[in-house]
Amino acid sequence: MTKKYDAVIVGGGAAGLFCGAQLGLLGKSAVVIEKNERFGRKLRITGKGRCNVTNNCDVETVMKNIPRNSRFMYSSLSRFAPEDAMAFFEGLGVPLKTERGNRVFPVSDSAHDIADALVKCCLDCGTELVSGEVTSLIIEDGEAAGVRCGDREFLGGSVIIAAGGRSYPKTGSDGFGYKLAKSAGHRVTPILPSLCPIVTAEHEESAEMMGLSLKNCTLALREDDKTKPVYEELGEMLFTHFGLSGPLVLSASAHLRDMEKHTYHLDIDLKPALSHEQLDARLLRDFGDFPNREFCNSLGKLLPAKMIPVIVRRSGIPSDKRVNQITREERRKLAETLKKLTYTVDRLRPIDEAIITRGGVELSEIAPKTMESKLCKKLYFIGEILDLDAYTGGFNLQIAWSTAYACAQAVEYT
Repeated sequence: MTKKYDAVIVGGGAAGLFCGAQLGLLGKSAVVIEKNERFGRKLRITGKGRCNVTNNCDVETVMKNIPRNSRFMYSSLSRFAPEDAMAFFEGLGVPLKTERGNRVFPVSDSAHDIADALVKCCLDCGTELVSGEVTSLIIEDGEAAGVRCGDREFLGGSVIIAAGGRSYPKTGSDGFGYKLAKSAGHRVTPILPSLCPIVTAEHEESAEMMGLSLKNCTLALREDDKTKPVYEELGEMLFTHFGLSGPLVLSASAHLRDMEKHTYHLDIDLKPALSHEQLDARLLRDFGDFPNREFCNSLGKLLPAKMIPVIVRRSGIPSDKRVNQITREERRKLAETLKKLTYTVDRLRPIDEAIITRGGVELSEIAPKTMESKLCKKLYFIGEILDLDAYTGGFNLQIAWSTAYACAQAVEYT
């Protein structure tokens, strides 16, 4: 006799493990099937291996950090908010801490603690963990009834697809879940990278500053020739051999749409705490300290060494000009350069380098309160496979936790 579970979960990542744990805690029988030998592989490398579990904020703030389709999340977030996620993991014995931007991490700074806690919780409450590759869904009379793994079948009163997106395919997030969704009649929106480094047209200049990290700068993303930015934030970013990366850039990438139709510009304010007038006064003071120094040797107090040659070129001021000979107009141009260092977006890096996937199972075909398919009864979708993505800061994992929780509550006993 083939064992029948209350739920069969496809994918042992963040959403799948969390859903398996919740089902077990509710006394519902479940099995999580993961193609990798190790469960939670992608979860173990999130946040540079530290795991940004969630964001210590209210539901409204989470919604504001989901740039598209945020209304779909309102019901599940209302039932399982960031504070619930924090309480859950601390209840599993993983102490948490809140850092800058209300980002929540394990005190240990180890993503393994989060993944291991979920694995242990699943096993402790009776949820089975099986390594195997799902090949197809079993659908009978318009209802999901299980999955096939080669010559094996796993039957369930419900089937939950938590197979992730397309980012970091080496962790198992290779897009196969979309094929399963399509086999059940679902539409999958275009799959694109999100939270992804950006290649700039001025990549040779960026390469000069490769490895330089900026803190407390402001990044603004503009579309075409518009002056009002579509995204603007204070934080950290990084120059690379191809362009720009770091938290600000990754969040900005979530706003890039139809790059074939639009030209996007990234404006960096290197001195956001200073007005143009205050910056000019600062320049006068620095120049006054060494009036006979060449311009290229006068910016050491103001800028990192790697950036000085770039700013000197951008300002148009001859590098060997004595600072006591620099005109007011030249100073004004220098201040403008420091307040608005502009780069043109060429393209995003490949989806393999993206933190999260943009696109996925069409949300109009999913019930937001339960995550159940509207096209195939007893079939559910949770986590990154859905057409949902958010900014950096723990919001994408919160989507995983909230959708998995809503699903676990909805699954019926068989």
